[in-house]
Amino acid sequence: MQPMQLGNFSVSLAVKDIEASRQFYEKLGFVAFMGDASHGWLILKNDRAVIGIFQGMFEKNLLTFNPGWDENGQPVEPFTDVRELQRRLKAQGVALVKEADESTTGPAHFVALDPDGNTILIDQHR
Repeated sequence: MQPMQLGNFSVSLAVKDIEASRQFYEKLGFVAFMGDASHGWLILKNDRAVIGIFQGMFEKNLLTFNPGWDENGQPVEPFTDVRELQRRLKAQGVALVKEADESTTGPAHFVALDPDGNTILIDQHR
């Protein structure tokens, strides 16, 4: 079986104070390259490592995959559409907490939980 092409991987952190978190991660060498702190979110990079910091958007931290994007938020080809990934996981018996509407195209997302309750967000932006 061919491996799933999940796209860019990042950790999405639910933070209490986005500015304090930005300052902390900047000390670790991360630089904000996407997002808007005034809207409660920033995406930061250190080389190829990517983290998102989100204030007031999520209850807990998430593992995030972005089909169709690389670590710079740039389109990659080819990529596997989020709805196809969803169909494959469901066929393997993976229960989803939230499903993408399979009658649509373009941006969509779905959410799964791993066996320990960690949230996995598959979030396609194109």
